[in-house]
Amino acid sequence: MNKSELIDAVARHADISKAAAGRAIDALVGSIKESLRKGDMVTLVGFGSFYVGKRSARSGRNPRTGATIDIGEAKVPKFRAGKELKDSLN
Repeated sequence: MNKSELIDAVARHADISKAAAGRAIDALVGSIKESLRKGDMVTLVGFGSFYVGKRSARSGRNPRTGATIDIGEAKVPKFRAGKELKDSLN
């Protein structure tokens, strides 16, 4: 499912316009991004949690030349599924 299909589904289930559903989804994603940027965890009970993880610095290889390069540490977004979400898949 892509974003436009998600907007259609939310509009249909919530009985609102597609424009309103699009704004709601954009607001949700924007709020999650802002919270993660601050270093906070976002928990949606029954669905899961979004949090910031750290990826350590490491060395890699340039696939074209084979030269060794240093890759710096980075913050990465992560998601941990909640129990209800896991149970709904089985």
